[in-house]
Amino acid sequence: MQPHQAFSALDSMQVIDVREDFEWADGHIANAVHIPLRQLPDRLDQLDGDLPVLLVCQVGLRSGVATTFLKERGYDAHNLQGGMEMWMAQGLPLAGNARDMEAE
Repeated sequence: MQPHQAFSALDSMQVIDVREDFEWADGHIANAVHIPLRQLPDRLDQLDGDLPVLLVCQVGLRSGVATTFLKERGYDAHNLQGGMEMWMAQGLPLAGNARDMEAE
C-alpha cells in the first residue's frame, strides 16, 4: 500500500510497526502499535482479526515479511511500500519524534 493511500485509510486499519525500539523512538505513525518483528508470533493476541492490518518498518522489507506471515494466518494484511522512509519523504505526519515535540 502506498503511503498516501495508507494515510487516507488509517481510521479503518490497525497499524503495526515492526521496527526496533530505537527506530520507533525516532518517530512513528500516530496510533501505531509497536511490535518488533521478532515478537510478532507471540503477540498475535494483540491484533484485531476483524480489521485490516498495515505493517510498517523502515524501508518495507521487515514489514513485507510480517505481511506474508499474517496473510498466511488469515489476516487482511498490507505492507507500507517504502516504509517509514517513503512516509517521511512524502511529508506525512509522525508521532513521538523530536520534530513533533517542538511543534507542540
